[in-house]
Amino acid sequence: MHIKRSTVLKLTAGLILVVIASALALVQWYRTATSPLAETGQPITVEIKRGSGAKVIASQLEAQGLIRSAVAFEIMLSLKRQSASLQAGYYELSPSMAAPEIARKLARGEVVMRRVTVPEGLTIEQVAERIGESGLSTKAEFLTAAVPSKVAKLVKFALPSDSLEGYLFPETYDFELGTQPAEIAARMVRELDQRFVEPRAKQIAASKLSLHEIITLASLVEREAKVPEERALVAGVLANRLARDMPLQCDATVQYALGEHKSRLLYRDLEVDSPYNTYLHKGLPPGPIASPGLASLEAALSPEKTDFLFYVARADGSHVFSRTYREHLAAIKQVRSK
Repeated sequence: MHIKRSTVLKLTAGLILVVIASALALVQWYRTATSPLAETGQPITVEIKRGSGAKVIASQLEAQGLIRSAVAFEIMLSLKRQSASLQAGYYELSPSMAAPEIARKLARGEVVMRRVTVPEGLTIEQVAERIGESGLSTKAEFLTAAVPSKVAKLVKFALPSDSLEGYLFPETYDFELGTQPAEIAARMVRELDQRFVEPRAKQIAASKLSLHEIITLASLVEREAKVPEERALVAGVLANRLARDMPLQCDATVQYALGEHKSRLLYRDLEVDSPYNTYLHKGLPPGPIASPGLASLEAALSPEKTDFLFYVARADGSHVFSRTYREHLAAIKQVRSK
């Protein structure tokens, strides 16, 4: 059968138009399917689990109302060669974000971070409260995980057997949401190692005190010395009392033993039955009473050489230092008369 040339041309032209129309429709569908699902929308936190492939991630995003089409998202990832580059973690995503923007975020690993500031002088309970407030874990979860047995394998140096009190270095930290509580604690202990233990290894080894005792002494200095310039001198007084086998009579240790902060200790408070009560027990307490900062650690490692044996706090936090008990009583009278 002979088909006219004009008919062939018409059929070919028609086919081409169909192909073009289909291609245009496909392009339009793709553009629409990868456009934002909504003009506005509250961000939600999404967990991309480790080992999730592009198909699983696309389906998850569609199910959570973040993209229009899982199929279009997969096609887009393939075209952009991003299918294998999506990273696990917690992400803050919104339906107002276009699919390419979401894909870039996942490919770059722009996970949700939480900043936690741990000031000097906090107890482990107070650090746990900060962690709880950040949303990284609950206070109880952190306290359960922040123990030597769960952290020891994650750090380089030997830890005490019972508690990490004093070993969580004060600093501002950025943690990825989803970081396990034990790793958070380990990061803080590693910071202590990097900032103090490693750089001062020779001095620590030459010290008469063990590392644990240095950290314990530093924690007392941290809580007692409110004026930065007095840290080394306070450490010197405490070192002198230790050398003379005198009880430290450190109010901060009594506060720790009581489990609460009191603006002024009463005489009955000084009789609290605790190994941390340095009015009743000579020597350093069994362990740190708070997390000392670098300056207090340095002061404990290198106390100021002095013949002072006593100090009493003024209202502004500074101290009057004395050499004899008689001088000390006079200083107390002077301070309390103001």
